[in-house]
Amino acid sequence: MAIRYLESAPAAVRSDAPEGGIGRPRVVGIVNITADSFSDGGRYLAADDAVAHARRLWAQGADLVELGPASSHPDAEQVGGAEELRRLAPVLERLVAEGVPVAVDSYLPETQRFAAAHGAACLNDIQGFPDPARYAELAASDCTLVVMHSVQRVGPATRVATDAEAVWWGIERFFAERLAALTAAGIGRERLVIDPGLGYFLGAAPGPSLTALARVRRLKERFGVPVLVSPSRKSFLRAVTGRPPAEAGPATLAAELYAALRGVDYLRTHDVGALRDALAVFAALEDAGRGAPAGPEEV
Repeated sequence: MAIRYLESAPAAVRSDAPEGGIGRPRVVGIVNITADSFSDGGRYLAADDAVAHARRLWAQGADLVELGPASSHPDAEQVGGAEELRRLAPVLERLVAEGVPVAVDSYLPETQRFAAAHGAACLNDIQGFPDPARYAELAASDCTLVVMHSVQRVGPATRVATDAEAVWWGIERFFAERLAALTAAGIGRERLVIDPGLGYFLGAAPGPSLTALARVRRLKERFGVPVLVSPSRKSFLRAVTGRPPAEAGPATLAAELYAALRGVDYLRTHDVGALRDALAVFAALEDAGRGAPAGPEEV
């Protein structure tokens, strides 16, 4: 299978996003196969609807389509592995058969095993793959692993009061320990991507998420692996703007472009078309600026 985001992205920190310029992040399109996702719950619960939406995101330029068979916001209904597989299986199998690179967003071992065995290119675990007993199994697979940090560590997001600096140092400690454990178990660093977590995964207030986004480059420099972020429609943006999820598009795009400027490697988003257009225009403007003759004020 040709996987665009892996073919063109080196394993180490990418070098095409210098300080002050925009990078070329890979775009991950979100497909929530759920009844209660905070922004689009129920829209893609039927397999045909989920497949159609995934195809749209792929056509709009997603490098990877991520399927989520359960919600993870604080008010989400908890579903078991059997229900996750019932939702996931027909969508995953059809997309893989069509050659679409697919990620699966689940922390349940049975869902991850099914996804890896049925052609998923990537596993995204909001718990950051916490069980060392599974590391040999993960090492034997070919999937890219998105290792996500969260303040609650176990299960879906919660509403807790947190301190931005304390959360940041917790992020650094978490990745130092978890990456060491995964690589010691034989999982190559070229298969690892880190996600600091945003929104309720970092706390009820916007401060920790804003701090994490502002320090993306520090994560890249310290750990030497690609970084993924997903500010799309998250609670911290709604707290800053006062807008509901349905009106969070402009705030999302602003956060995504900022992350691209900070050198993030992957952007996970609900609106692939808008992000692709914004990145293309920003890059074109930068290219034009580099080729423009100096004006009187620049001489």
